[in-house]
Amino acid sequence: MRRVIREPLDADIQDNLDQRQAEADRKRAAGELRVETEWQNARQTRPLRAVEATLKRMMGERQRCMYCLDSHGTDIEHFWPKAPYPEQLFRWLNLLLCCAECGRLKGDRFPLAEGQPLLVDPTAEQPWRYLDFDPTTGNIVARFDVAANDWAPKGLKTVEILQLDRREALAAGYRRTLRRLASVVEGSLGEGAPDAASLIGALQDADDHGLLGWCFVGTGQTVPPFSDLRRQHPAVWAACLALLQPED
Repeated sequence: MRRVIREPLDADIQDNLDQRQAEADRKRAAGELRVETEWQNARQTRPLRAVEATLKRMMGERQRCMYCLDSHGTDIEHFWPKAPYPEQLFRWLNLLLCCAECGRLKGDRFPLAEGQPLLVDPTAEQPWRYLDFDPTTGNIVARFDVAANDWAPKGLKTVEILQLDRREALAAGYRRTLRRLASVVEGSLGEGAPDAASLIGALQDADDHGLLGWCFVGTGQTVPPFSDLRRQHPAVWAACLALLQPED
């Protein structure tokens, strides 16, 4: 998983979403709203096709699922599920791109704590603040919060609902990506003081699963060869972190 920068919609597309939400709110107040029908009718229109295209563009050429970053993103996902939360039906900030597997696993499951989601929204926060990666198994797990002396609740629920620690193909993909990233860093360390911009470019090209956040923001910074880069070239490390900061 990685931090996804949300793009703004064109004004006419945003206006269309706003109008659709207002109409959905009106129908809901009158007891006339059929959420699934309303959504499926909208999905056939040009504005919603433009929304889907924007979400896919946000994920780059591979158009991966925003949750697992392993499978192709095939559909628009409602972060706050549309059936229990119709007031979020056409809200741009609530729309993500996900694969069939993540969509099936999440469904309408949406745990809250004091009214706030216990799932990670990759378009609104850095996932690696709550998630961790096990290099041995390739599994995504919850991050341990040292200050709270407990596992991050958002991490626990995100892993549980999306089964990020029980999907073998997903784990294999993450392990392959880690090997590629490690190879890039090891190669740069063998050349002396690396150029930060070139290094980050090579790392981004190799990062199929959003592990750069784990390497530089999460606990990966304590794992060789990333810890070696941080220790041997602190200025390069800081420059790399600064280049990545817009995604944090």
